[in-house]
Amino acid sequence: MAEVIEKPAAKPDPARVMQMVEKARWAAASYSTYPRAAVMEIVAAVAKAAAAEARRYAEWAVEETGFGVVEHKELKNRLCSLGLQAHYADANFADYVVDPATKTVAIPKPAGVIFALTPSTNPVCSIFYKAILALLTRNAILFSPHPMAKACCADAARLVNRAAEAAGAPDGIVQIIDNPTMPVIEAVMRSEHIDLILATGGSPMVRAAYSSGNPAIGVGPGNNPAYVDETADVAKAAKAIADSKAFDASILCTNESAVIAHAAIVGRLADELKRQGCHMLSAEERDRLTEHLFPAGKFNISLIGKPAETIAESAGLRVPRGTRILLVPLERIGDDYPMSREKLCPVLGFFEAPTREAALTACRAMVRNRGAGHSAAIHANDPAVVLRFSAELDVLRIAINVGCSTGAAGFDTFLAPSMTIGTGFFGRSSVGENIGPQHLVQWTRIAYDKAPDAAFPAFNGLSLPEPPTRPRLPVGKIDYSFDWVGGRPSRPTNAPAEEPLDPDLRAEIRALILEELRALRNGEA
Repeated sequence: MAEVIEKPAAKPDPARVMQMVEKARWAAASYSTYPRAAVMEIVAAVAKAAAAEARRYAEWAVEETGFGVVEHKELKNRLCSLGLQAHYADANFADYVVDPATKTVAIPKPAGVIFALTPSTNPVCSIFYKAILALLTRNAILFSPHPMAKACCADAARLVNRAAEAAGAPDGIVQIIDNPTMPVIEAVMRSEHIDLILATGGSPMVRAAYSSGNPAIGVGPGNNPAYVDETADVAKAAKAIADSKAFDASILCTNESAVIAHAAIVGRLADELKRQGCHMLSAEERDRLTEHLFPAGKFNISLIGKPAETIAESAGLRVPRGTRILLVPLERIGDDYPMSREKLCPVLGFFEAPTREAALTACRAMVRNRGAGHSAAIHANDPAVVLRFSAELDVLRIAINVGCSTGAAGFDTFLAPSMTIGTGFFGRSSVGENIGPQHLVQWTRIAYDKAPDAAFPAFNGLSLPEPPTRPRLPVGKIDYSFDWVGGRPSRPTNAPAEEPLDPDLRAEIRALILEELRALRNGEA
């Protein structure tokens, strides 16, 4: 990646940020009138521009955050740009839909202005993913990036906006707050001019979104079991699990927390996992790693997304060169047993279940342990076993004979490709699906009398009426112009000069990061 020279961060001005919200309102009102053909041209342009820079942003994200795998982040950036565009190529969120059978007509209505919170674990791909969902549904979007990844996210958001504008989108359809602080974030979340909050991050931030008073879509934490049944193809299961757990150093919330292995195949599975670069620790090594990974029972956030060999070395353990995953033999599953919890690094629990009943009990216990509503995986070739497993676990997506990381996220399955995983009622989330464009649009339904003798007219050839006046950019004392090349909104003529980053602002940013890291330690991210 080319060297990036950062300018001193300007103290965020709440009034300036609210100007961005107002500009987004104008952009949303204008964009809501665009026909589908124009919308899809804009989405295609954004996807192409994002994919072209996938590698650069992958390198930048790893450099800025200090964790993850460049090659895997590049893949996620491509999946969340061209991959997302291809998945929704036939979707239509702009035209009305007529159903003569039910005598109804449905007219799409965009949410309006979306305020999107993005995480440090999946920074740039979340920018691409949420921006494309917003553009598909004719919404404007304002981003608040995680402070640990704010530079790469800000640049990516501006790339998206430039591409969208060049393809005909209204000015400022995608915006980002360069230096978010808790007071600014809370002010925007509570603003009556925000129509929807799309929150991806730690539990504290998601809870804040839900308590803002505005409609919000948030997600819950995962603690995903991967059960390997006696009917499984053991070699294929081992490869799928190892590749999934190693993917982007295990920072996807859909990654496996532990393997639950049926006793009938446990030896073969351990051997196959070893062939896939997994190293099984001894009980003594496990205990030493537990103290290092969970000091005082709290997750050591300095190890998030670090390579397995780096983690082992930092714990004073010797492992074979080329080790991708540290396998940890579990004595049991429980809230008070840290190694059976979510681990956002390539450390994978390994639990032997004497029977299928015991395996299902262990999987249910893991899900109860801060993973309700999220994801699970099962490797089995008996559909009856798959059906029972799926019925008994309180999760809302189950990957079958495929890695959980990219399977539950919809990249290796036909689930919707997503960087935001709804956990539904089980996980205290408002949505139980992988979040897609359908969650960012509402439909006004025209309903005719269902009596057989009541006429239902033909709507063929009719177009939705244009608004009486096309929305115009507000004018007045506030300066709504933005310098997208320089990276910050231009200053109103009567605004004071910007000051360098002061100690109070540093303290606010530090407090936000610490709150997020405390959630990660507690397994709530």
